[in-house]
Amino acid sequence: MTVPTTGRRERKKAATRQKIADTAMRLFLERGYDAVGIRDVAAEADVAVTTVFSHFASKEALVFERDDTFEQRLTQAVADRAPDEPLVPALRREIHALVRHCTADGSAPIYRMIDQSPALREYEESMRLRHAESLATALAADPGLPQSATACRTIARFAIDAYALAREAADPEAAVDEIFQMIEAAWEAASPARGA
Repeated sequence: MTVPTTGRRERKKAATRQKIADTAMRLFLERGYDAVGIRDVAAEADVAVTTVFSHFASKEALVFERDDTFEQRLTQAVADRAPDEPLVPALRREIHALVRHCTADGSAPIYRMIDQSPALREYEESMRLRHAESLATALAADPGLPQSATACRTIARFAIDAYALAREAADPEAAVDEIFQMIEAAWEAASPARGA
């Protein structure tokens, strides 16, 4: 009988987290990021300030509430690809999907807000570095990818930067393809000589 209780508890936690994130984003977009405090978010979401902090480590984390999902999708693009599927097309496909999501209608105000806030830009940069390290770890752990740790870290940074650069391009889809042509060339250049 503990399984249904745990399931309900987890669903309730997830619903509370989503309610806080949605409330925070609405307030940030209505009033401006700097004009809204954690207490404002808590009051509007009808939760305690400690509840907000039990779900989000900082005010900035409220804006990037899907941070973990982004990271998981990239590492899974490496780990879950078919045994005979090359790495770069798998990463390109995932970056395309992520860029489509963040450039969809309704996302522009969020990214304008991020661009206008030094605190959010700094948080996003630290987040990108963390994502790149996680992706590099996934690349290095894949026994089918014989590149060096340096090559894995470099390609991971390129892939993460591809997302950021394409998001800002006039034609995001074309930008992803252009960037990934360079990534593929770099990955091939880093590959150990076949049969050596």
